[in-house]
Amino acid sequence: MSDTRIRAALAVVIRGEAVLLVRRANRPDAGLWGFPGGKLEAGETVAEAAIRELAEETGLTGTVRASLGTVFVDHVTPGYRLDAMLCDAPRGEPVAADDAEEAAWMPLADVIDRAIPMSRDVDTLAAKALEAIRTPRL
Repeated sequence: MSDTRIRAALAVVIRGEAVLLVRRANRPDAGLWGFPGGKLEAGETVAEAAIRELAEETGLTGTVRASLGTVFVDHVTPGYRLDAMLCDAPRGEPVAADDAEEAAWMPLADVIDRAIPMSRDVDTLAAKALEAIRTPRL
């Protein structure tokens, strides 16, 4: 049986002690903070989609650093398969666009502690991204 979930990419960007988040304007997470991201377009890789969505929703230019894994969202129909990519966006300040109502650098501690209203697994992916940045590769 094939997976009927919608395939999407997330751009997880950490700069210093802050993480880039957007407040969603549309369902299923309207009003909640989450990572820039969206559906893959035909023929697009996850990395390409993450970078495109980062630019569309925040105006920032970035590069993919590593995969952070996959999150499955099954509490809505249809479900989503979200592939999270750790990205670098070293310059500029975010400006909300596309389906993002706001875009901002949020303190990592607030995100990991779930001190703001956010989508599922944002805290987990932020912690995973921080660990990936702090752990040197062999």
